[in-house]
Amino acid sequence: MSSALGWVLVGLGLAVLLVRRRSVAVSAVTVQALVLVALAVHAAGGASDRLAAGALAVRSVGLAAFFLLLITRTREPGPVRGGLAPLRRGGLGVALALALTWLVPTVGFASRNAGRVVLAVVALGLVVAATRRATLFQLLGVVLVENGLVLAALQLPRTSWLIEVGVAFDLTLIAVVAGVFHRRIFAEFGAGDTEVLRSLRD
Repeated sequence: MSSALGWVLVGLGLAVLLVRRRSVAVSAVTVQALVLVALAVHAAGGASDRLAAGALAVRSVGLAAFFLLLITRTREPGPVRGGLAPLRRGGLGVALALALTWLVPTVGFASRNAGRVVLAVVALGLVVAATRRATLFQLLGVVLVENGLVLAALQLPRTSWLIEVGVAFDLTLIAVVAGVFHRRIFAEFGAGDTEVLRSLRD
């Protein structure tokens, strides 16, 4: 994997961490997923690899449609502000990405650069899920982590296509279930803001 492609994948993850509009964040995650599809198609060496690439493409388009449907069905009355300012979120994401790439060995990947990109994307997804109050952004954080795991599967030598398909759809199922909960929270409270859940009492 080239350095330029790695920067594109990390930059798209950072965009999800910084932007305010949900549609822009969904677009960034979708483009990142489609880049991974292109990478899978380029690396495909047989029918099983092409099947895995097709499964990734279906997953990418399906998630994009699902998130856009959630956006149209759950119009926020106002912007849901994050727990941290955008620059602080970005700084935290970059710091965690640098810490992981420095502390975690990247043995086993096709290149050291690929291992660093995997860790950076996973780190950005974790920070998105941890620092954004909007439930949809938290779902996008889960998908970012999933994209990092998909990239890891693609960059590990001699990886079975069954593993790639499994990685693609395990967390996708979690994201879909969480999306249903997002819709339920919005229907109950009129906003997809996790802060409103603090009002719940036993």
